[in-house]
Amino acid sequence: MSKVLILPGDGIGQEIIIQALKVIDHLNANDDLGMELTHGLVGGSAYNETKSPLPPATLKAAHECDSILLGAVGGYQWEGLPRDLRPERGLLGLRAEMDLFANLRPAILYPQLATASTLKKEVVSGLDLMIVRELVAGIYFGQPRGIEERMGERYGFNTATYTESEIKRIAHSAFKIAQKRNKRLCSVDKANVLEVCELWREVIIEVGKDYPDVVLSHMYVDNAAMQLVKAPKQFDVIVTSNLFGDVLSDCAAMLTGSIGMLPSASLNKDGFGMYEPIHGSAPDIAGKDIANPLASILSVSMMLRYSLNQTPLANKIDLAVNRVLDQGWRTQDIANPDDSIIGTNQMGDLVVAALQ
Repeated sequence: MSKVLILPGDGIGQEIIIQALKVIDHLNANDDLGMELTHGLVGGSAYNETKSPLPPATLKAAHECDSILLGAVGGYQWEGLPRDLRPERGLLGLRAEMDLFANLRPAILYPQLATASTLKKEVVSGLDLMIVRELVAGIYFGQPRGIEERMGERYGFNTATYTESEIKRIAHSAFKIAQKRNKRLCSVDKANVLEVCELWREVIIEVGKDYPDVVLSHMYVDNAAMQLVKAPKQFDVIVTSNLFGDVLSDCAAMLTGSIGMLPSASLNKDGFGMYEPIHGSAPDIAGKDIANPLASILSVSMMLRYSLNQTPLANKIDLAVNRVLDQGWRTQDIANPDDSIIGTNQMGDLVVAALQ
């Protein structure tokens, strides 16, 4: 019996999690999944009820569960709050508290959606890469940070830091993932101008000696962004820092036609994971039954695969999503003019039907 914490969060997070829960309920009832669910608050919805984006009850529940399924956090209505009370602080707090240092973001182009990408079909057809992003260090967490007044004007500052041990553990994670794929790892940095990236590259090279079967290469982040658009299929696994991974993973997501198709996993050393679609809360379309729930459903698949040792059921979900796409059903974000456009709820129902 596995125990999973469900955190719908804000915006479309509420809608897409409902569709993921339909899939879990079906597998519990028909495939002996044995997943016990507990529910909690995070982000703006948590602030509205508790005046905190990460209530103590949510943290307690996280420590008592085997993994977390998250919707999304954020929204316009909370942008005026003090920084430490904004919805995003709840997400960052969860990552830090559970030490979720390894963020896995696959970018897979489903063959049915080759024409949905803004790039030429021959450039992206067959795309299957994994970005491994360090998630709990770097400039997002470095100290000191803040906004001060200096010499009569406002002065903003953040500190980009990495310790050798922080780099080593994300490197080992990336090399191990590369071993299970095509044994090619590209480390992305900016070592030509940033000392923190000099250390990053040195440590990556040192760790690479433990993985002689993996071909290691290096690329500056500006060139990596260009290469992702120019020739994305050259990559197998990319490992990079928190900031660079944030940017590059969203760039890679759009190669697949829609950010609404891609799940993610954030793991600690013990295999505990938080699983979430990589898109945001999209408050402009919340409540309109038009959000794409497939990334949320595929996040369940990643959870079964990486944290709960249920690979056959993960494969079953992946196959069901492919069946629905084969049948021509599309939410509006992945639709061509002649496609059958459906809403969030119907897409969830169709995936459940395809699980039969």
